[in-house]
Amino acid sequence: MYLALLVFFLQCSELYTQERVFTFNTVEIKVQPSVKVKNGAPMSIVCRADISKSTNFQLKHNFTIFKDGKLVFMTVSNKGDAQYEIPMARSSDTGEYECTVEAGGKTKSSNSLHVWVTGMTKPILTAEKKEVLEGEVVKLRCELPEEVPPLYFVFRKTKMNSTPKEKFVFEPYKNFSVVEFSVEEGDNILQFDCFGKRNVKLEFESSEYSNKTLVTVREPFIKPTLKAKPSSNITEGDRIQFECSTVVARMHDIEIILQKNRTILNSTVYKYVDEYSVRDEKLLKYSALATLEDSGEYLCKVEQGRTSKTTKLNVVVSELFPKPILAASMSKLDENKELTLSCSISGFRKANFSILRKNSNGDIWLKNSRNLTMRVNVNDTGSYICKAEVKGIVKESRPVRINVYAPVSKPTLSVVSGLPEVVLGKPLRLICRSVMGTPPITFTFYKGNNEVKKVVINDTYATFLDENIRPNDKRGYKCDARNNHSSGMKTSNILNVTVIVPIRNASLGSIPYGEVEDGSETAFLCSVKEGSWPIHFRIFRKTDRDILLFEKSENADRVMWRKEAMNRQDTGTYYCMASNRANVDVKSHPITISVILAAWQKGIIAAFVLIPIAGAATLTLWWFLCKKKKAKGPSMEMSGSALATNLTSEKLTRQHNDGDYYTGSSYIEDSENHMKSTDESNAPEQKGTETVYSEIRKS
Repeated sequence: MYLALLVFFLQCSELYTQERVFTFNTVEIKVQPSVKVKNGAPMSIVCRADISKSTNFQLKHNFTIFKDGKLVFMTVSNKGDAQYEIPMARSSDTGEYECTVEAGGKTKSSNSLHVWVTGMTKPILTAEKKEVLEGEVVKLRCELPEEVPPLYFVFRKTKMNSTPKEKFVFEPYKNFSVVEFSVEEGDNILQFDCFGKRNVKLEFESSEYSNKTLVTVREPFIKPTLKAKPSSNITEGDRIQFECSTVVARMHDIEIILQKNRTILNSTVYKYVDEYSVRDEKLLKYSALATLEDSGEYLCKVEQGRTSKTTKLNVVVSELFPKPILAASMSKLDENKELTLSCSISGFRKANFSILRKNSNGDIWLKNSRNLTMRVNVNDTGSYICKAEVKGIVKESRPVRINVYAPVSKPTLSVVSGLPEVVLGKPLRLICRSVMGTPPITFTFYKGNNEVKKVVINDTYATFLDENIRPNDKRGYKCDARNNHSSGMKTSNILNVTVIVPIRNASLGSIPYGEVEDGSETAFLCSVKEGSWPIHFRIFRKTDRDILLFEKSENADRVMWRKEAMNRQDTGTYYCMASNRANVDVKSHPITISVILAAWQKGIIAAFVLIPIAGAATLTLWWFLCKKKKAKGPSMEMSGSALATNLTSEKLTRQHNDGDYYTGSSYIEDSENHMKSTDESNAPEQKGTETVYSEIRKS
């Protein structure tokens, strides 16, 4: 029974499920009246779901509306649509809208829809002060109360009958901005306003202008006045006085400045002005004795904070007398000559004159007179001036240059390096010096009789570089010196320079060459192909450390060294080196010397070898004779024949064995080789050896 009930309920549930089948077709979002809505107008966001159902049954719909990804509206309805009502649309409502519908466990979202609320609210502008002074600032605040940042603010400052000045401010996080405008000289009644801007889809949208705010500007002080007394046209020597004044009202730290060009002549600062006095006059004075240099434009300037006002005045100072003129009897003269200086003023004679000599530490007074005569020396060279004074005005003449010359002394010519010599191929530097004489001095250099260089120099010496040195050059040099003295030119002595030819191609030879007998004399010859004398020769033998065997300096291109007795230790490689004052060592190619046994040494060795051989032969002969006496069968002829045969065979065998014995000793081998060569060239010795062998055979 229970099983039957369970089956019944399952079938009913399946039938009920089949009756409540539905699906979303679309979910749409719309805006009414359009996607562009004016600021302040009503706006509706409508979300509609299109659903298909198997039967007619009721569904609950959960509607959710998002703006720029943020939830702005949510409702539950049995209907297939819902509306999000905005009574007054603002620019902050601009954005991307999207709706989502959830029903029966199923959810579907619409496409996004961009809604643009055009226009912005009118900004509100407020000013911190309605009345300011020149040099102060006006602080303004512009607000867009119903707008959402980021926003741009534009502030405008307008003077009477002038183009507005604007300031742009970007506010990424605030819907208001604050700026300051400085109040400048000449500002009177200022008008300020502002407007806002925002960026919508890469387009700027602007609000209308804010309310206009008026700010009144008052002067802290009036434009200064500048006067010159007795007048702005005066004559040199008169006293001139300047007066710079202004009227201030309730201000602190007023500064008055008088200047000419960029030079400040006088200034003063008033720290405090009685704030209850309506107007207070402030005055700056400056006086001076007028000169021509005082002509020009003067400026009176009054400053307080950021405010400054100026007044200009042009002053002309007439000339009382022209500058004096200094004349010299001569501008270039020899020492001990007489010089006359005269000072005068064109068309003017009543003046106090003085003559001075210019000096870096201060002019040196010479005489209070219009004329000066003196006998000069070299120390009097310099610039001279004269001064004239009339009514306290002092004027100075242009300087006159006077040059006093001492004669040059006879110059000396020398080589800069010291020694009068030069290495072939190297440059030669000469110096010509005149100990006495007033510069500038003209030095002239000669090579042989040819002038090679002329130089004018403000010193007592000059140098000359000869880079073209050849072995057969004329090596006589000289120089002369002259200056502006009337005595004329002086010439040095002739300097002869030795040209040193460097060593070239050193070579080493020996007699005998190659092989030398032990104990014999050997001569070594070191020579060079080219080089100036003296030449320093050195002969070396190469070892782990080269050994110096011989050295000598010779006024020749070769040197010979005799070594009286060579020995076996002298075998080796030899070379020589040559050098001269060119300080370049030239090395020869090496030669090899082998020291071999002398002939008498070979003879002794031969004797020591043959004596044992002869003794052995004698013992063998004796042994055979004894054996012969004991033997009974063989005949004398056969014995003789056998003995001869044995002796011959034994001789050949003994000679071979003797050769094997001396193998391995280079000394013995060299001796044998030398002996062989000696035997070949010495017939009697060879004959004697054959005689010894013949005697052994006979025995």
